[in-house]
Amino acid sequence: MSWLPFALLLLVPMVWGILTYNRFIRQRQMLMEAWSGIDVQLKRRHDLIPNLAESVKGISAHEREVLEEAVARRADGLQSENVQARGEAETALTRSIKGIFALAEAYPALQANRNFTDLQQTLTEIEDQIQYARRYYNGTVRDFNTLVQSFPSNLIASLCNFETKEYFELELLTEREAPDIAL
Repeated sequence: MSWLPFALLLLVPMVWGILTYNRFIRQRQMLMEAWSGIDVQLKRRHDLIPNLAESVKGISAHEREVLEEAVARRADGLQSENVQARGEAETALTRSIKGIFALAEAYPALQANRNFTDLQQTLTEIEDQIQYARRYYNGTVRDFNTLVQSFPSNLIASLCNFETKEYFELELLTEREAPDIAL
């Protein structure tokens, strides 16, 4: 019976290490799932850009630059390699799309175009879905980063090279800027 305390002394940390490692694996899988949710919604948004450009085709050359900017930003978003770069590219795309919608205000015929208004509505719905997916992803990143940085799980994190992840920051069409108020 003298070996029992020694066995427990070895077994308890080993079981704890295995359980903690498995928590990291579970959290990493949830991160990948959450990112795929964002990616799906961003791809849906990217798929709308050519249709949006087609619906405003008949505008002048100066305004056409706004469309070309949106198409270029779409390509940047598809080619970005990490979360931060993707967020920056998608924010630039959002600004370009806002420029397209600003064109609609200058062209009443464009506002009356059913195809354009349908695309605008669909894009707004996609933006809402991106926002939901972003919240889920950022919550998952928070949980993972807490696990990586908290003691004693940070011991397993450093042994197994688990590192903190970046939050996905993105400006959306549906987000409103606070109005400037002069008093």
